[in-house]
Amino acid sequence: MLDSNCIFCKIINHEIPSKLIYDDNDFMAILDVAPATKGHVLILPKEHAATLIDLSDDKASKILVLAKKIIAAMIKVHGFNNYNIVQNNGKLAGQTVDHLHLHLIPRYSIDEVGLWTPHENDPSVTDELAKKVHDLIQN
Repeated sequence: MLDSNCIFCKIINHEIPSKLIYDDNDFMAILDVAPATKGHVLILPKEHAATLIDLSDDKASKILVLAKKIIAAMIKVHGFNNYNIVQNNGKLAGQTVDHLHLHLIPRYSIDEVGLWTPHENDPSVTDELAKKVHDLIQN
């Protein structure tokens, strides 16, 4: 189901023009209008979901396979060898549109795009966190 107030749903509905590079029953892929680098692509599920947790398991299982297919074509067209696949969930994580989308970002030696700054690791915190998450997933 689409959300009439969502800009990505409007793109999917062809109410807003885009530079379409892929379209099927489940997904649309378009060039980003504010690209981090040349060839930056967004994959949009046609099912409106704000975050990964909201996306159906069926679509979640397909989106990375599609990303692989599109990245392979992009490598042939643009000639890069490095890339980021980024998916932000929530405003604090950098999500600017509340419709799940996957960024495929080609990386070039002179692009100067950064992603995050590493921080010091506290083993006592990470050990506890790892155990709690492991136990929750396994049970």
